Amino acid sequence: MANGDRRIVIAGAGSIGCYAGGCLALAGRRVTLLARPRIEAALRQGGLRVSDLDGRDRSIEPEALAVTADPAAALPQADVILVTVKSGATQDIAALIKAHARPDAVVVSLQNGVDNADRLRAGLTRRTVLAGMVPFNVVQSPDGELPLRVHRASDGTVMVEDRDAGLVNLLGVEGFAVEAHGEIKAVLWGKLLMNLNNALVALSGLPLATELADRRWRLILAGQIDEALRAMKASGIEPARIAGLRPTLLPKVLRLPDWLFKLLARRLLAIDPQARSSMWDDLQRGRSTEIDDLQGAILRLAEKAGTPAPTVRRITALVRAAEAERLGSPGLVPEQVVAPPAGHRSR
Repeated sequence: MANGDRRIVIAGAGSIGCYAGGCLALAGRRVTLLARPRIEAALRQGGLRVSDLDGRDRSIEPEALAVTADPAAALPQADVILVTVKSGATQDIAALIKAHARPDAVVVSLQNGVDNADRLRAGLTRRTVLAGMVPFNVVQSPDGELPLRVHRASDGTVMVEDRDAGLVNLLGVEGFAVEAHGEIKAVLWGKLLMNLNNALVALSGLPLATELADRRWRLILAGQIDEALRAMKASGIEPARIAGLRPTLLPKVLRLPDWLFKLLARRLLAIDPQARSSMWDDLQRGRSTEIDDLQGAILRLAEKAGTPAPTVRRITALVRAAEAERLGSPGLVPEQVVAPPAGHRSR
């Protein structure tokens, strides 16, 4: 089947899903966005604006978008399903795909974490499920702003398993670069190391570039990565390179003085000044975060391997406390994350 004939469904069209779907639609691909009712209403009313760090700024009118909140309307027509729901919704989306999609539809997980493709496979036996990795941040416009805007705020190439020869040609379009990778699990573990920073952005409330430029925050991230690398080594896991760096070098680079870090880590700092993490967005919107699939994955690995992970454990507890309070980002400073005063919560 030619690329122009293959129907793509974005299962979970939030920030990443709308960005991917928007780029694909702008390139002439046949795309349907399966979204929450809030997103569906915004897209039907104002359309979609897709912009990025490289200066692209493109719009799609409402009448040119195929969007629905009904899985039974979207999934039966899919040849390729890009799963972009949060990790906590993986089992639910698998059940919907099983109920409504054709058995020959190719399912691709473009989610954070290392286990989501396996979870999809468990719920979709005898179907083709591929793992993928999205390396960049996407920022969504505030509720009520029309058209809904999704802005790619950092750089990188999407990686997918290389078991479908035509998939890269189908998905790789302007603004959404895609490559096949033969060791996708290593890529996912490598990305997880950097995703440990999502929680620090969420706890601080700072833009990602501002947070990374502050050595105090980088020291906490370096501590988390040290603990993760120990657990991975004890478990026989070799994560892929990150921004061209061997993972074992990353904590050393993060601990450099600010001036030297800015000089040597330009790829890590190639970020829109206002970009934050999806975990920060979840706290702001009062939603559950992906902490159990990021820091939680390291804690489970460390427990199994018998390696210590006190920093990761501390960060996990702080994010869970912020989730429970539903007051948005707690606005912590690094000293509070390391050793907070009893009962203190900064706003």
